Amino acid sequence: MKDLLNNMYSLGVGVAAASKEQIEKTVNDLVQRGEVKRSESNQLIDDLLAKGQKAQENMENMIQERTKQFLSSLDVPTKEEVDALKARVAALEKALSEKDAEK
Repeated sequence: MKDLLNNMYSLGVGVAAASKEQIEKTVNDLVQRGEVKRSESNQLIDDLLAKGQKAQENMENMIQERTKQFLSSLDVPTKEEVDALKARVAALEKALSEKDAEK
């Protein structure tokens, strides 16, 4: 499951990098055709990249939320639940060892 999530994240990063190159190429084509002024091209690229970044963040958030829902439906314990159980076991072991030491 973790590998799948890492692959999905890597895919998103790869798409973002490819998108930057594609955005720059497209804007440069628009400049060459005279549809966008050279002075406006950098701002246009920045705006489009910011929108792409926001869309990528939204996608990552959606994937995280769906993953949580999926794991919850499988009744897989959360990290917090596992950590709480570890702390409880440690406390019980300590109490038991103290009780054994009293004997």
